[in-house]
Amino acid sequence: MQIPYPWVLGEAHHVALVTNTGTVFGHEIAVAVPTPQASGGQLRLQALVGALVGLLPVALGLMFYPAMRGFGTSGMNFVLALTVGMLAFLLLDMMGEATELAAEAAALFQGSVMVWLSALASFLLLMAIGRWRGRPEGLALAFYIALGIGLHNFGEGLAIGGAFAAGAAGLGTFLVLGFALHNVTEGIGIAAPMLRIRPPLWSFAALTLLAGGPAVLGIWAGSLAYAPQWSAFALAVGAGAILQVMVEVTAYLQRQNSDRQAILYSPAVLGGFLGGIAFMYVTAALIKV
Repeated sequence: MQIPYPWVLGEAHHVALVTNTGTVFGHEIAVAVPTPQASGGQLRLQALVGALVGLLPVALGLMFYPAMRGFGTSGMNFVLALTVGMLAFLLLDMMGEATELAAEAAALFQGSVMVWLSALASFLLLMAIGRWRGRPEGLALAFYIALGIGLHNFGEGLAIGGAFAAGAAGLGTFLVLGFALHNVTEGIGIAAPMLRIRPPLWSFAALTLLAGGPAVLGIWAGSLAYAPQWSAFALAVGAGAILQVMVEVTAYLQRQNSDRQAILYSPAVLGGFLGGIAFMYVTAALIKV
């Protein structure tokens, strides 16, 4: 349905619709811009931006793999705990964003309930799949980490695509640079479970594509078909995947050490966990300044 309205390009508008029963529905348009139209050139440009945000940073992080193989037991524990810390920050960040977006959705979707149920269902489903043939280790665990990070990068792509669609090119460019810096450490986290093995070269390309590729899909979706309820759903599913990966990485960390309980309180593990949270917090803060 199209409704003629004297809108002004680049201006804020408040639109109110009145039904025949007198009910009023209001909507705030922060910046009035034409509805984006898909074109080959636009999609290619957005794919390039997505590669800079998702694929390139993850690939750079994975390049630390050869240097990380020289770590001893304490060094490996530190890197694994660093991964859990980074994932913990991503989990809280995704749930916060999903809850905010759910509040903007229509009451029909029962926003907050949808977010928590989607996250729980995602977590339980992935736990069942992951434990179907035993506990994931090595390359399998790396792919689970890449999957969880990929769903998070999809949410980042939604934010960038939505900013460009709203005409906020400056904000979109800043988000690209900030998220690119933010995502370099994700490749390090993906590499952590593979330090005791020698994975084939193709696996690095596959892990990069799985973790960084969803950023491209997110930018396309955010610029062409943004809806708060579906964005909240995608973020909630990603949060459930992140939680599942945290459980598996922690279990893997414990299996690599004889004293499974005491290792969680060792200086290397505590330092890595807190360091992962701190680094992600600082880089996220730079994005939002």
